[in-house]
Amino acid sequence: EIYTLSLHDALPISDTRVAELDGWLKLCREVNGFGRIFYRRRIHRIKRKSGNIADFCRRWGSNYKYMVIMDADSVMSGPCLKRLVQLMEANPNAGIIQTAPKASGRETLYARMQQFATRVYGPLFTAGLHFWQLGESHYWGHNAIIRVAPFIRHCALGRLPGKGALAGEILSHDFVEAALMRRAGWAVWIAYDLPGSYEEMPPNLLDELKRDRRWCQGNLMNFRLFMAQGLHPAHRAVFMTGVMAYLSAPLWFLSLLLSTALLAVQTLKEPQYFTRPYQLFPQWPEWHPEWALALFSATATLLFLPKILSVVLIWAQGAKSYGGGLRLLFSMLVELVFSAMLAPIRMLFHTQFVLAPLLGLGIVWKSPPREDSQTTWGEALSRHGFQTVLGSVWAGGVYWLNPAFLWWLLPVVGALMLSIPLSVYSSRVTFGRRTRRWRYFLIPEEAIPPRELRTTFALARRAPEPPGFVEAVVRPVTNALVCAAGVARPQQRESTREERLKLVQAALAEGPLALSSIHRNTLLGDPILLSRLHFSLWNEAQVHADWGLPTRS
Repeated sequence: EIYTLSLHDALPISDTRVAELDGWLKLCREVNGFGRIFYRRRIHRIKRKSGNIADFCRRWGSNYKYMVIMDADSVMSGPCLKRLVQLMEANPNAGIIQTAPKASGRETLYARMQQFATRVYGPLFTAGLHFWQLGESHYWGHNAIIRVAPFIRHCALGRLPGKGALAGEILSHDFVEAALMRRAGWAVWIAYDLPGSYEEMPPNLLDELKRDRRWCQGNLMNFRLFMAQGLHPAHRAVFMTGVMAYLSAPLWFLSLLLSTALLAVQTLKEPQYFTRPYQLFPQWPEWHPEWALALFSATATLLFLPKILSVVLIWAQGAKSYGGGLRLLFSMLVELVFSAMLAPIRMLFHTQFVLAPLLGLGIVWKSPPREDSQTTWGEALSRHGFQTVLGSVWAGGVYWLNPAFLWWLLPVVGALMLSIPLSVYSSRVTFGRRTRRWRYFLIPEEAIPPRELRTTFALARRAPEPPGFVEAVVRPVTNALVCAAGVARPQQRESTREERLKLVQAALAEGPLALSSIHRNTLLGDPILLSRLHFSLWNEAQVHADWGLPTRS
């Protein structure tokens, strides 16, 4: 078999390129993988992740029957990968088989609560998706196996026509690819009970909201394909639920504003009990508590019953790896309160995310953080300051109108007023580790870590500092590796050649710190120039000391 290693190419910095090549070389040496493990890096990074996959399919896809898509934070065990191939072989009509990744690896309080929620409630949710969707299931873009030939033939993505933020390259490509695969007659399945698939969660609320903004715009763009010809009704429903996941926020916000406006009208305007001429009896206001109770009961059932059933299921199977039955219940109750407090905060952010693309405002695509980053007070103030002011003014206005009504609105305005400390303290690693020592929000991957996770985390902690641009210029082996991975272009315009030669002279005279990130990438992408810099560095009489070589006279 031939295995292809395609690393994430979202960070266009010079040191990343060198580190990836060095990692590929070490891996090939350790497992004797030369000729079977390949490193691929795009020069022109168009269409983001979908463009990365399309580039592989266009150039080398015909050599492979299956491909497994993984993100930078994905971890999958060998038995899981083997089982995916077996499932593909046993189901020749399957085009995509998606695993249900388990979240693990983070240590902030926020991430640990999210890991707990996905681990406790997720299995019931994905089993339900599998029950209702069967072969018309979700595809989440990673930790999944794909049959390459039909994917190439049917899942190529074009640009959405028009102008503005809802046109152009498709952002949430995974939902669209699944819909196109099913339209062509190939099934899309969720292997909801397959173990050995893992991913990481965003470390704090603000990083999760940054991801949500991309997903929001992607789902709004996908809704333009709702009436596309030939789509299965299940995938039309996926597009609809993807939009409603974010459109529900401005609808909820509008409902709260209208209820507050109605309170103001009823409080400030003198009531009229006689609305018609010659009316003999007054028309008293009517209050139907059974309607409010029915609405409250239905909402509470939809929100809380799945969580309760998930905990009961774990109790029945054994809750030792979750810290025990009582700690599991307490963790569920705390997570329930925490998620309820986050709901109004997310409501305002999601409202902004929905309105921004409708007003023509796009987003800047950035790779998510891969470490336990913590939110500073300054960042929280800048992102949640408006929410805090809005919640305070809203609460004061409602209290002035009718103090009794404030109790009904307090879960919303109270959460907004507490958004800054809630965002900051939930991002703290110390609080996350402390709750883990107390065995709260515990998941099996923390109680008894599987071997693949233990190995991944141990290697990450012990990993030496990877080589960077300086090593690519100075070290002979690293320089040869980077030069071999580049594309030599001996035919260049005279002006381009002169500009790049000036970079070489500046690097020799002033050291690597004189070069910007763009200049470093220019040198790394030109094997002839990089080789010349390496040769000159080792042969010039005067070389700047920042290169790490002794100055020669």
